[in-house]
Amino acid sequence: MSGTVHELTTPVTEEDILKIRAGDVVYITGTILTARDEAHDRIIRYDREGKELPFDLEGAVVYHCGPVMQETEGASGKTGWKAVAAGPTTSDRMTKMTPEVLKNHHIRVLVGKGGMQNIAPVLRGKCIYLSYTGGCAALAVSMIGKVDGVFWEDLGMPEAVWILKAERFGPLIAGVDAYGKDLFEEVRENAEKAFSEI
Repeated sequence: MSGTVHELTTPVTEEDILKIRAGDVVYITGTILTARDEAHDRIIRYDREGKELPFDLEGAVVYHCGPVMQETEGASGKTGWKAVAAGPTTSDRMTKMTPEVLKNHHIRVLVGKGGMQNIAPVLRGKCIYLSYTGGCAALAVSMIGKVDGVFWEDLGMPEAVWILKAERFGPLIAGVDAYGKDLFEEVRENAEKAFSEI
């Protein structure tokens, strides 16, 4: 693991992600979209039906997160939202849906916790997976400047797609790079080998 530090600004390009290797540290500034199970399912349904998505996934950072939001009222009386908690959810729940989503959209970065089984071949050459520490929901909020919008509120607060503005969101660890190296898979294989030798 090299541990090189990278500063990414959205939208993220293919060139950006090809500079990152598994084990590197990454910070993200710019727009991050949250998406969990139901949002992934709806993205796929929209694509299959030829419907246009209400948000842009070109060069996007998708965060596997079900945030807790609080409605706010500004000086002008206009209501908005602020994030109260925004920790990562278990990414493996999205594994089966990710290949189809990535086939149709140039998402460059996935962020979550726990890794995604057998995802390295799917990400190769086009996307990376970054791991954020679970249990840091309050810390994550401190790096989110504002909530820029929300889509598909009918799915419920944690499942809706929230558009977040982040400032140096991280540190994130590159768990799977665009070259096929998967740190989570390596840990699993080493653990299985160690147990088989006991």
